[in-house]
Amino acid sequence: MPQETMKAVVFLGDRKAEVIELPIPSPGPGQVLVKIESAGICGSDMHVYRRPAAHFEGRQPWIPGHEPAGVIAERGEGCHLRQVGDRVSVYHYLACGHCTSCLEGLWQFCENRTWANGKGLGNPPAPGPDAEYMVVDEKNCLLLPDELTYDDGALIACGAGTTFAALRKLRPNGEDTLVVFGQGPVGLVGTAIAQAMGARVIAVDVVDERLAIARELGAAATVNAAGEDLVEVIHDLTGGRGADMALETSGAVAAHQGVIDVLRRNGSAVFVGLGSREPSVNLTRIIGKQLTLRGSFVMPRPYYDDLVSLMLRHDLSAEFAKVCVYHYPISEGVEAFRVADRGTEGKVMLVAG
Repeated sequence: MPQETMKAVVFLGDRKAEVIELPIPSPGPGQVLVKIESAGICGSDMHVYRRPAAHFEGRQPWIPGHEPAGVIAERGEGCHLRQVGDRVSVYHYLACGHCTSCLEGLWQFCENRTWANGKGLGNPPAPGPDAEYMVVDEKNCLLLPDELTYDDGALIACGAGTTFAALRKLRPNGEDTLVVFGQGPVGLVGTAIAQAMGARVIAVDVVDERLAIARELGAAATVNAAGEDLVEVIHDLTGGRGADMALETSGAVAAHQGVIDVLRRNGSAVFVGLGSREPSVNLTRIIGKQLTLRGSFVMPRPYYDDLVSLMLRHDLSAEFAKVCVYHYPISEGVEAFRVADRGTEGKVMLVAG
């Protein structure tokens, strides 16, 4: 590898970032060096981006992000699963691979993870992929078919994987009307995946630009909850019955309450949006409507192949391309995070220059 340093984004606090030069890391035993081709900016990255400068004082610069896809450039000692040149999507939760949770495929709940050794990519001390290269465990590298783009691989790493895992809990089909609350990147890929599963999708948000993308993705109807009566519109769209299912991706209290409002009796919903910690739902209403409400956290590792198969069968790569609106090289990472901070449009991607 001719170059010895790489460009990387680091956070300074108070919505400020910087692109710096760092040494290209070397993979240790069981690790590989990945040349990053695409890395998505996630809403959870923005929570850290907005922290005060005091949070970063006295700390070593660390690279954010957790949505990588790229090419294996180098292997460490003992690697045998992947080859140099393999295209990969990188599963972003670090895990021991041996505990009960890991053996069940639930790497996100690894019992041997601690904040000291890193819970996941982009959580100090584990570096993230918002750089030209990153080192990661070989077992986290999942082969990306040639038919899928690096943007697809980055979306699978977090947003699309999270949404797919949640929708598998609902198992929608062609008989179901499903309301997707929030049309940020996670909600948008949820809109695409739910339709691939057969559901009729109603997309809800408070930003017209996001709803416009949902319509491009084929949503049967869209509702701007800031200017329309959500319950009345969905009542009309479902013949007075209410929605069969809901996927909540925003984390907002109003959306939590909206899920309860729009579901029919015996309806079901899954919540993936992280946000408010305030109490938000009325148990009496849940009981009265006999609702089934579930949480869902990240995609279990074994779901990867099933998601890839679904994407290939339904050409979801073409749909996901409509979600990935902005592309910036790492050298323009400061601007990329500034755009992502607006939170009004589709996905922002950091890509190889």
